[in-house]
Amino acid sequence: MTITREDVKKLIASDKVVIFSKSTCPYCKKAKEIFQKLEQSFTAIELNEAYKKDEMDTIQDILAEITGARTVPRVFINEEFIGGCSDIQQLNDSGALVKKL
Repeated sequence: MTITREDVKKLIASDKVVIFSKSTCPYCKKAKEIFQKLEQSFTAIELNEAYKKDEMDTIQDILAEITGARTVPRVFINEEFIGGCSDIQQLNDSGALVKKL
């Protein structure tokens, strides 16, 4: 199966909060915990569990085109790229994250 940019955009649009993640990544776990503590539901797309290696690499390449980096987590709220773990932490600490939700 070939993953396209349109496929990734559909994933981004699939929920209010979408987190591209890897289940083994401590930064991904921290980002998800922030949303859990806020009692905000989200869709976590666990790349290392849901996709084969080449598909995962393709998705991360497309995310790099969209967001400027291929690292995870990549967090979207209402289809807008918000950032990675440190960005989410800063937004949460300042109270701006709740306003975005």
